[in-house]
Amino acid sequence: MVRFAERHELERVNEIRKQVNDVHCSGRPDIFAPNFDKEMQDIIYSVWEDENFDVIVAVRNGIICGFSTAQRFVKSSSPYSFERKFYQIVEFGVDEEFRRQGVATEMFDFIKKRSKELGFDRIELDMWEFNESALKFYESVGFKTYRRYMEFEF
Repeated sequence: MVRFAERHELERVNEIRKQVNDVHCSGRPDIFAPNFDKEMQDIIYSVWEDENFDVIVAVRNGIICGFSTAQRFVKSSSPYSFERKFYQIVEFGVDEEFRRQGVATEMFDFIKKRSKELGFDRIELDMWEFNESALKFYESVGFKTYRRYMEFEF
């Protein structure tokens, strides 16, 4: 089952967020600090209270096994682009014990439905290139790359 999170469930969401943070720290130790301190943990509470965000959880046998945060975006038109309205996945994670069991797909189906209910015609996200399993998942559900960040190191 996938649904919106309740506030008392955010501590469990943070346990999964820490797993995702650890993946980022391992993949890019030059960028991500290897800590998940109170400031990092408090972010989910601020997001949960923000009317422009949804905190979504997947539940199996009474256990929260996945989560996502998604933000409603309306970008005004500019001299460079038209107005854009979309739902952006900001965070997305499945507990390592529940991976490859359809949890992520169920969450993404919920996110698609929610996006349509909000009147959006697209979902966007950004991800780190080193995270090959995430890339494979996102591509398997239909995401396509439309923009790329690149770096040049000295």
